[in-house]
Amino acid sequence: MKREGWASRGAFILAAIGSAVGLGNAWRFPGLAAKYGGGAFLLIYVLAMIVLGFPLLTMELAIGRKMRSGAPGAMRGINKKAEFIGWAGVGNAFFIVCYYAVVLAWVLFMIVEAFSLGSLTGNTEAASKVFMEDVIQAGPITGSYDVPGGMVLALLIAWVMIYLCIRNGAKSVGKVVKFTVFLPVIFLLILAIKGFTMPGAGDGVRAYLVPDWAALANPELWVAAFGQVFYSLSIMMAIMIAYGSYVAKSSNLVADALIVSASDLAISFLAGLVMFSTLGATGNLGNLMESGSVGLAFVVYPMALVTFSSSAVLNSIFAVLFYLTLLTLAIDSAFSIVEGISTAVSDKFRLNRRKTTLNVCLIAGLISVLFATKAGLNWLDLVDYFTNNVSLIGIGIIECIAIGWFFKTEKLRQEVNLNTGKIKLGAWYDWMIKVVCPLILAALFVWNFVSYCTSGGYGGYPVWAQIIGWLIVAATFGCGFAVKLLEKKGAFKNIDFDTRSWDEMPDEDIVPVGSEEADLQDEEAKKADDINGVV
Repeated sequence: MKREGWASRGAFILAAIGSAVGLGNAWRFPGLAAKYGGGAFLLIYVLAMIVLGFPLLTMELAIGRKMRSGAPGAMRGINKKAEFIGWAGVGNAFFIVCYYAVVLAWVLFMIVEAFSLGSLTGNTEAASKVFMEDVIQAGPITGSYDVPGGMVLALLIAWVMIYLCIRNGAKSVGKVVKFTVFLPVIFLLILAIKGFTMPGAGDGVRAYLVPDWAALANPELWVAAFGQVFYSLSIMMAIMIAYGSYVAKSSNLVADALIVSASDLAISFLAGLVMFSTLGATGNLGNLMESGSVGLAFVVYPMALVTFSSSAVLNSIFAVLFYLTLLTLAIDSAFSIVEGISTAVSDKFRLNRRKTTLNVCLIAGLISVLFATKAGLNWLDLVDYFTNNVSLIGIGIIECIAIGWFFKTEKLRQEVNLNTGKIKLGAWYDWMIKVVCPLILAALFVWNFVSYCTSGGYGGYPVWAQIIGWLIVAATFGCGFAVKLLEKKGAFKNIDFDTRSWDEMPDEDIVPVGSEEADLQDEEAKKADDINGVV
C-alpha cells in the first residue's frame, strides 16, 4: 500500500511553515533582538539561517521523503544502529508538547481575559498582574500544585483542538493550515500598522533596525542567534522528517526549504516590528529588553495594550487580535509535534494512525496537567531548558554525525537535488552536514553546559528539580534503546517491521490525499481495521 501524502505542494509548504513559525517567533525572537543589539542580532540571525537552518531542514526533509517513514524508521534507513536517534527526537518532542499545550491553554485563557484588559485602560500595573495572579496564580516550584479555576477546561479545549487538527494526518493538516498560516500574518500586519502610527514608535523601530556593531563582539549574541534558528525551524524533533515522508517525489525540496526558511525569517522580523514599535511608543522598551519569552507576551505586552487608546473597547479588540495571533501560531506548532510522534509510532508498530494520535494526545494531556498547576510555570521553564538546550542540541549533533560520517552524504545530496532543475547543491553541502553544522551545534552545547556548571545549575531551582531535568534528558535518549531491547526480547514478534535500508527503498511516490486511489486505500484500511478490531 502506497503512502498517502500531501494533497498538493502548497499544502506541504503551508504545513511546514506552520510548524516552523511558532510562539518563539512572536515572543522569543523580539526579546533576543532587544537584548543583543537590534540590527546586529538580525544580521547574525540571517547568517545562522543560511549556514545552519537551511542545510539541516533540507537534510531532514530529504531522508523523510526517501525512507517514507517517521524519524526512527528514516534514521534506521541511514544506518541500522541510528534508529535510536530518531526515537530520541520523538521522546524529546513528547516532553515538549506536554508543556506546549499548556501555553496554548494560557493563550486561550488570555483571549477571554482580553476583554478585562480593556477595562483596565490606563492602569499598566493592574494589566501586568492579570496573567500571573488571575490566570495561572503562579507560585514557586515547591509551592501549591492546585490547578487554578478554568485551567482544566482551557487545557482540555487545547488538546481537543490539537487532536481535531491532525486526526486524519496530512488530509486534516492541509485543511487547517490554509487558515492558521495566513491569519497570524494578517493580525501581525494590523498590529504593526497600529504600532507605527503611535507617537514615539520611531524610537522602538530604530532600536530594532539600527545595528549596535559593538554587540557583535559578544559571544552570547552568536549563541542566541544560532540557537534561535535551530529551535525555530522544528528540526531534530521528528516533525520535518515526518512531514517529508508525505512529500511527492516531484517536489523541489531546495525551493521548498528556502520558502519555509524565508517565511520563518519574515514572520520573526514582522513580530519584532510589532513589539519594538508598540513597546517603544508606550514607553515599555526597557521592559522588552528585560523580559523573558512568557513575560513579554503575558506581562509586558498587556501593559502596552491598555495604553493603546483611551477607548476600552478598542483596547480589548487589539488585545483579542494579539492573542488570536499567538493562538494561530501555537496551534500549528503543537499539532505538528504530535504528528511527528504519532507518525513515528504508527509507522514502526503498524498501528492505526488515528488511534495512535488519540492515545498520544491522551497520555501527553494527562502529563500536561502538571504544567497547568500553580507551580507549572516553573516546571515549564525547567523542562523547556533541558529539552531545548540539552536534548535538542545533543540530538542535532549525533544526527549530523550519523548522516555525515556513517553514511554517504552524496546519496543525501542526490535526494535533495531531485527536481531542482539546473540549480543543484554542490559538494559544499556535504561539508555543511559533516563539519559545519555539527561544529556549530557542539559549540552551542558546550557553551550551554559551561554556563550551566558555572552558574550552579539552571534558574536557581533546587537540586532535586535539576536531577529531574537530567532524568528527562536520560529518558529522551534512552527510549530508543528501550524499544530496541524490547524488540530483541521478542516483545513485538507479531509485528512485521520495515527493515529496508536507504539503498533498498524503491522510488515509490505518495498517493495525494483526496484522490481516488487514496480513497480506495482508506476503505481497504478501514476494512482491515474492522477485521482486526481496531477503531
